[in-house]
Amino acid sequence: MTEIAFKSDFLKTLQERGYIHQITHPVELDEAAGSGIVTGYIGFDATAPSLHVGSLIQIMMLRRLQQAGHKPIVLMGGGTTRVGDPTGKDASRPQLTDETIQANIDGIQKVFAKFLKFGDGPTDAVMVNNDDWLSKFGYIQFLRDFGTHFTINRMLSFDSVKLRLEREQPMTFLEFNYMLMQSVDFLELNRAMGVNLQMGGSDQWGNITSGVDLVRRVDQKSAFGLTTPLLTTASGGKMGKTMGGAIWLNAEQLSPYDYWQFWRNAEDADVGRFMRLYTDLTMEEIAVFEAMEGAQINEAKKALADAATTLMHGEEAAKTARAASEAAFEKGQLSADLPTVELPRDEVIGAMIAAVTTKAGLSGSNGEARRLAQGGGLRLNDVAINDGAQLITDADVNADGVIKLGAGKKKIVLVKPV
Repeated sequence: MTEIAFKSDFLKTLQERGYIHQITHPVELDEAAGSGIVTGYIGFDATAPSLHVGSLIQIMMLRRLQQAGHKPIVLMGGGTTRVGDPTGKDASRPQLTDETIQANIDGIQKVFAKFLKFGDGPTDAVMVNNDDWLSKFGYIQFLRDFGTHFTINRMLSFDSVKLRLEREQPMTFLEFNYMLMQSVDFLELNRAMGVNLQMGGSDQWGNITSGVDLVRRVDQKSAFGLTTPLLTTASGGKMGKTMGGAIWLNAEQLSPYDYWQFWRNAEDADVGRFMRLYTDLTMEEIAVFEAMEGAQINEAKKALADAATTLMHGEEAAKTARAASEAAFEKGQLSADLPTVELPRDEVIGAMIAAVTTKAGLSGSNGEARRLAQGGGLRLNDVAINDGAQLITDADVNADGVIKLGAGKKKIVLVKPV
């Protein structure tokens, strides 16, 4: 969007740190944020027991909102998860049971307390579940109350629908209703809690603007929408997707060590941008790190990893992860804090190293592990292995009862035969 000289602390912060892609009514929102408390929300569907780092920018947006003196609302999509957001998908999402959705919500909601202050105060965060109102609507009532405010013509013009149809992939009527449900969320939150801002990723622009229009048309109240840019790495990769899979936010799905290592391995060109988006480092501090060159950039990456991991897992976890990483990669030492995988002894001793590498989570398949070995990227106890078919023996188990496996330059796992 065109650069605007914002006056409110909230939008000035979002602008200088790189969060803003689109705003529906920028001048009006700036005035509202500068003259009183803006109550803003972001929705999170419960499709997995943890969010991944692709959702972290949205969590940080809610944090910035609260830091600027406004009120963040976390909307758990207990109702919308039953339908599934079709945005960016070529196929329908699998339908989850109510029990699975609730279990996923229980896992997801733990993260938010690390970034937001919850309570009853005017700017304290609140968590709500859209199943509380969506499940109470009768079908005829829902259509009569809201269906008249949406035209098929306009819905077909939004990317979430248009791109699916252009690729000649089917879209169910269930999914087609997702936009209506998300728009009704905004209207319900506006009526119940005075919510006047919905935020999200750029792929949600159509859904967000539909909600803004619904609030303004039905109740003639101020409502705003704001989206973040689509984030990719400097080399064009999808943010948060690695060879080993998604970077989960919950420690049960991804250890603090691996989380720290993800940020430590950021591309050089991404360090400053990631610091602005994912940490509370000041702009002045970030400028110092961005000016670093050569080998110094590694210190900037460690600072990024420290700050991001401290926010997510706490300062002690960040220190422990850094110490374990430095011991393993810079001093060649083992550490009890390195990721350890226990595997049945008969699946390790006498097994091909490619198979063990895959079972330990360092590769996606045995073929991938063999190719890694052929390229010199597979290590057994710090010794390069060129043949993925090489067998692991008792002699490879060290005095601590573990085997050290390395993949590429940055990934290490201790395998413990049990």
